[in-house]
Amino acid sequence: MLREPLAQLANKCVPAWGDRERLNQVLIDNYSSIPYRSALYVMRANALQISDNIDASGIIPGHYHRNRAERPYMKETMPIWGFLLSDAYIALMTNRPSLTALQIVTGETGTLGYLGADFDLRRLPVTSVLYQEPGHWRQVKGDPAIRGTLFQQTRAESPMDHNMSRALSILEELLTERGIFHSQIHFSSSQAIIWVIDDPLRYRVLDHEALTDPDICLLYALRPYPADASIPVADIARILSTMGVLRTIDTNIYLRTSSINIYNGMVSLTFSCDGSHYMRYDEFLSKGATFWSGPPL
Repeated sequence: MLREPLAQLANKCVPAWGDRERLNQVLIDNYSSIPYRSALYVMRANALQISDNIDASGIIPGHYHRNRAERPYMKETMPIWGFLLSDAYIALMTNRPSLTALQIVTGETGTLGYLGADFDLRRLPVTSVLYQEPGHWRQVKGDPAIRGTLFQQTRAESPMDHNMSRALSILEELLTERGIFHSQIHFSSSQAIIWVIDDPLRYRVLDHEALTDPDICLLYALRPYPADASIPVADIARILSTMGVLRTIDTNIYLRTSSINIYNGMVSLTFSCDGSHYMRYDEFLSKGATFWSGPPL
């Protein structure tokens, strides 16, 4: 889509090379030939700009003799065929995700420089399939300051800790019978955030009082467990029970927050050391309690 139009425009720049006004006019006359562009410009081989920036309105002042040598696209390796489509980066002027296409401009004496075309990612067509979250186990380290003082702190009993069995039973009912497909459980602050299949773009917060009152389940209509859920309905109770065990298994290393999503089959765990784990539900269930806290001393 870009390589051939830019190559043709690069050839048209050769006769005007070194003449700022003529180069500007070439870019203006051919601006519409480059699809989805937001700006065009020309640089010498040393990345010094020798034209102005050109957009749909014409000349954009302030870019002539700009040195682009330190921009991300100038640090990428130019392919042997003389056309480069850069990785995405944050543009200096707009502070938006952007990318740049570079086409080598060649004259009788060899390489003269580059024709550059900038693109705003918001204006580009989407040609890729929807991103799929990976299913493998991932660990993310948290705040080093928290990890450094881990053994100077101990778990403080939260209201949810005192009513763990009842809270987990209510969450099991919501996930298996009441159309809740995703939940974040905050053990330390005694709350849960839930997402409902019938209204997936809004979340709802269940505080400690809600998590100790089974009547909260009556606010959500009975709904069959989704046939396309990745987590078997029989495993929901086991997952929640294991999370409850990890909350109290150790006074220093304990579960602070967790989440469960029945569609992508993933659970997350964030411990008192501020480290987070993302893993498939079956892999989570296969780990023993000592895997997380270590063997008893």
